[in-house]
Amino acid sequence: MNVARTLKTRTLTRPRHNRMIAGVCAGLARRFGMSAGMVRLLFVLSCFLPGPQFVAYLILWALLPNEDTY
Repeated sequence: MNVARTLKTRTLTRPRHNRMIAGVCAGLARRFGMSAGMVRLLFVLSCFLPGPQFVAYLILWALLPNEDTY
């Protein structure tokens, strides 16, 4: 039973709850053991730097499955 719980937290999916827009930051936070608020803050701060952060978010939104469909 503990193995199933560990496997569930290691998969990268977009959760149904704790979403703000698409659930990408919440899914990344759950996968890496961080708070969703911290990942969201890091994402917003990274948007002030040059780079494709917003494009990466859109790609993850399109590629990551929803939690219930996985």
